Amino acid sequence: MIRDGKIAGRAILIGGQPGTGKTAIAMGMAQALGADTPFTMMAGSEIFSLEMSKTEALTQAFRRSIGVRIKEEAEIIEGEVVEIQIDRPAAGSGAKVGKLTLKTTEMETIYDLGAKMIDALQEEKVTSGDVITIDKATGKISKLGRSFTRSRDFDAMGAMTKFVQCPEGELQKRKEVVHTVSLHEIDVINSRQQGFLALFAGDTGEIKSEVREQIDTKVAEWREEGKAEIVPGVLFIDEVHMLDIECFSFLNRALENDMAPVLVVATNRGITKIRGTDYESPHGLPVDLLDRLLIVTTEPYSADDIKKILQIRCEEEDVEMTDDALSLLTRIGQDTTLRYAIHMITAAHLSCTKRQGTEVGIEDIKKVYTLFMDLKRSVKMLEDYHQDFMFNESKGDMEEDDEEAADEE
Repeated sequence: MIRDGKIAGRAILIGGQPGTGKTAIAMGMAQALGADTPFTMMAGSEIFSLEMSKTEALTQAFRRSIGVRIKEEAEIIEGEVVEIQIDRPAAGSGAKVGKLTLKTTEMETIYDLGAKMIDALQEEKVTSGDVITIDKATGKISKLGRSFTRSRDFDAMGAMTKFVQCPEGELQKRKEVVHTVSLHEIDVINSRQQGFLALFAGDTGEIKSEVREQIDTKVAEWREEGKAEIVPGVLFIDEVHMLDIECFSFLNRALENDMAPVLVVATNRGITKIRGTDYESPHGLPVDLLDRLLIVTTEPYSADDIKKILQIRCEEEDVEMTDDALSLLTRIGQDTTLRYAIHMITAAHLSCTKRQGTEVGIEDIKKVYTLFMDLKRSVKMLEDYHQDFMFNESKGDMEEDDEEAADEE
């Protein structure tokens, strides 16, 4: 749906328990959409740590997620080099001049060369038999490869040598070049004198709304003229319950904009307080924003899913594991969490290496299970031994203090 541009300006909520693969779904989406579709990923707490207002941080994230595909036509000369003649002055000083003979299957032309073009040809190491393109506007030379007609010139050729056909038609051609940039990049470049350098430095600062309005107007003009098209991307906000009521009201307004990306948010909270208010709401999001969202629930992994994930993880980490050990680890993953089971793979492999084994066995898993605690066992241990820890405020102690206070009275 995103690739076809069907749900631009829509919002999706991925809600589920911790460890059910919400962030993994977003990462998978980013991979599937490819490099051409802008994908911005941020955590809900990020906007509070930046040196700018919350709404500015969100605006920049939104505009990073909207791509503009700009088309422009460039005039190029494309042909096979027949001969290069360079005349150097006998005195050793003075401008170099030369001639370049290019041909296609239908025509052949001789061009006079200046000093700049001669340097460019020498830099690219262009020789007769190479197929090259020259951009007329910039003078940039690109070497496409060697012509098939010259493939038998030398007995030995490097493995990297690429052979191409001699170009057809006329030498001078018009070629369409497509650049994809995000709206945020255009904002930064136009907001200050050295805006292009600010892109690399990362110090973008706050951008005036007037600059953005002018850019939106210009992009709308390009769209009407057919020079550009909008590519709605994806903005993924993890831990969305960390945003406050001001951010949620801004999101409501931003989603109504003409150029809004697909908003994907994820949360693992149940019914909890909306940050910045005393009101409780499902997922910690206001009801009016929830109404706009397509809600996708994620469920805990089944035993087969956990086993498959652990197998893939073992392959990625080059860990050999017996079937019995994998079954035991799957059981542990079901009883505790998948993340705990994944952490155990590396630790069990180290235990196996220490005993000079080749495959991780049940004894390694058992040893690691006793050494490293999961959440449930850690909580149980704290409940049993809470009096041995500093600054302890367990419920048992609180009740005893209340009883003592009552007895004193």
